[in-house]
Amino acid sequence: MKENEDVPDDLTVRRIGRGDDSLAMEAAPLFDHPPQPSWVASFLIQPTHHLLIAYRGGRAVGFVTGVEMIHPDKGTEMFVYELGVAPDQRQRGVAKALLNELTSVARQRRCYGMWVLTDEDNVAAVSAYRSSGAHDDGEPLMLTWDWRTPGDS
Repeated sequence: MKENEDVPDDLTVRRIGRGDDSLAMEAAPLFDHPPQPSWVASFLIQPTHHLLIAYRGGRAVGFVTGVEMIHPDKGTEMFVYELGVAPDQRQRGVAKALLNELTSVARQRRCYGMWVLTDEDNVAAVSAYRSSGAHDDGEPLMLTWDWRTPGDS
């Protein structure tokens, strides 16, 4: 897919969907933890869940996931769930290309905006998000509930 002019010439960004489970599994080294086949299938089957993988020289070098979120009084926005780039591919346009492609998907899906949470000291992520047009919207506080037990994937 070469719809976005900001994608470097030697990079291809592919939108992964239903039935592309093997492509997601092949990109396993990019994820924080090994993808689980049933989770991959559940993610890809949802029309409001988006996985884009960047390839350079036939190798998966980055990914971004987005989830459309809808609210009764706000409409639909895209949540940037996770962005990952292979260490040897950072600072080479991969993150920006992925985020720009996800922005295109969000606009096609008629989302009114896109948002992400990251740690302020995650310099690489903050730089990638800003380079693709994001701006700082203040200092949010994130609180979480976690019911996993140690050892859960």
